[in-house]
Amino acid sequence: MAQHHTRTGEPHRTRTRSTLTVAALLIAAAAPTAHAGLAEADNAAPERGAPYIETQLFFGTERPDGGPAVTDAQFTAFVDTEVTPEFPDGLTVQNGRGQWRDVSGEIEKERSYELILLYPVARAAQSDRRIEEIRRAYEKAFGQEAVARVDERARVDF
Repeated sequence: MAQHHTRTGEPHRTRTRSTLTVAALLIAAAAPTAHAGLAEADNAAPERGAPYIETQLFFGTERPDGGPAVTDAQFTAFVDTEVTPEFPDGLTVQNGRGQWRDVSGEIEKERSYELILLYPVARAAQSDRRIEEIRRAYEKAFGQEAVARVDERARVDF
């Protein structure tokens, strides 16, 4: 590598200096990101529980035909007869307020219920069939256009 001299005669290697400068800038820029990643990994909670599926079902209460809304007693009876026998290990029901666009394009605002089910991944195929039967039963019993469903993987520990 050729040496270059400054006016004072001190040698320096321009290419080496440029390379070192670029390397230092890259390290300085990456250090906070790398450090943050390590800090997050160090503070992460240990993975617990078994692999499960969490299914949320959203049940509206207003009837498209204008009939009376589904009551708490009717919904509780539905859960007791249609859901509990299929998922006897437990479930959660929450009250809500929701809205959605119906088939005619109208935005419907209504009282609703969110039903949360947890089941092992190993039973996903069997549970899927049961959940679809529950959705159809509610639609039929209460004249609903749909029951929304959301599925997510989870780790569960009891």
